[in-house]
Amino acid sequence: MARKTLAEMEQSIPDSKARQRLIRLFGGEDNFVETGKYVGSGGETASVITGYGKVNGLKIFAFSQDISIKGGAMNSTAAAKLVKLYDMAVKNGSPVVGIYDSKGGDIAEGAAMLNAYAYIAQASAKLSGVVPQISIVAGLCAGTAAMIAGMADFVIMAEKSEFFMTAPFVSEDESLKGAGTAANAAKAGIAAITAKDDSAAIDEAIKLLMYLPQNNLDSGIFEPYADESSDLVCALNADMKGETAVKALAPDKGSVTELYKDFGTASYTALGSVFGTTVGFVATDKAEGKLSAADCAKIARFVSFCDAFTIPVITILDSAGIGGTQADELAGSVRDAAKLAQIYASATTPKITLITEKAYGSAYCAIAPASDIVFAYENSIISAADPKAAVIFLRGDELDGTNEDSLIEEYKDNEASAFTLASIGSIDRVIEPADALAEIVSALEVFFDKRVHSPDRKHINFVY
Repeated sequence: MARKTLAEMEQSIPDSKARQRLIRLFGGEDNFVETGKYVGSGGETASVITGYGKVNGLKIFAFSQDISIKGGAMNSTAAAKLVKLYDMAVKNGSPVVGIYDSKGGDIAEGAAMLNAYAYIAQASAKLSGVVPQISIVAGLCAGTAAMIAGMADFVIMAEKSEFFMTAPFVSEDESLKGAGTAANAAKAGIAAITAKDDSAAIDEAIKLLMYLPQNNLDSGIFEPYADESSDLVCALNADMKGETAVKALAPDKGSVTELYKDFGTASYTALGSVFGTTVGFVATDKAEGKLSAADCAKIARFVSFCDAFTIPVITILDSAGIGGTQADELAGSVRDAAKLAQIYASATTPKITLITEKAYGSAYCAIAPASDIVFAYENSIISAADPKAAVIFLRGDELDGTNEDSLIEEYKDNEASAFTLASIGSIDRVIEPADALAEIVSALEVFFDKRVHSPDRKHINFVY
């Protein structure tokens, strides 16, 4: 058999949707360097395409499963390519983007296929907290592949993609109705972003990469533009909540990207930009009421990610507490409240909290005391319990049916005001809404380079 030329080898490799997805990710074929291009078995190329390039100036390693080759089946050959890609990424300290579209593992390989998945899971875990990882579910992603995709920092799903551990069609009743859909994954908190189709999902990944560092050692510097930051007047007012409040505190226009929108709907988490520096925003006031178990889990997960990559966290605290209903207790609000408190207490990234209206009980205790600096509006109420409940407990013997409102106002003014908390050192600065951005920028400058020496240990035993 005559030796094939390079041109012949190139012609033998068909174009595919998987390759085109990577070309879109890297903004053109010239920006994408494919690795292991000729790796294959049984006369076919491997069912995954791997390579590297730059996205928004960031060096990225990426892979895309090719469903046109054996249904994208995972086997030893494909696994070897992926493990090598992960190894390259950890050696170079570069993010990994995976595009998933496969019908599953190659059953014909038997036990070897199981090992293939295990090696990939181990490689992904090795990178966790070292470099950012993004999973794009562009088609079918099931079983062990879904587990591995879910190990990434963020999962982005196309609306018509499928993502599940157990196939919904195996259910004999309607109990799994809607399972595996992007909408369900978003409500369950596994999909951070959903998009119209695979191309839009890739575009969302490109946008998300704008905020991410190269790796956990790439902390950068915070240098606000002197001509713009010297006299900042914020468009924020005391009535703004959630997304509106966050965008008022993000001076870089169009820089806020919400994550986990449909999970934990009383809270808001987003990555944004403050004078070119990525900041994680948390707002506990997206909706009225208390934080649910889902809200606690959502915020804890987000703050944990920010901490891993030293991304400052700005929290807008306005909450009547955590849990409170029977449904919340059954959902594990105690567990997730404990998780929230652990994450805030252990995070060493800069943490700035702004109390805008109310901060009651466990919501206050989990977040504010663990922050580097706490701001509060002058009319905010910080209390161990809802003021009405506090008055009933503390001064119930004085209630005569006509003076409840006056006693509540007296409690707010004397026991639960921002100035009372400031007098004991729990609030660092009482500010006006118009000054919020200037105060936060000043705090970012001060705390951006902070150093914390934690006790020697492998890791905190986080509540899960």
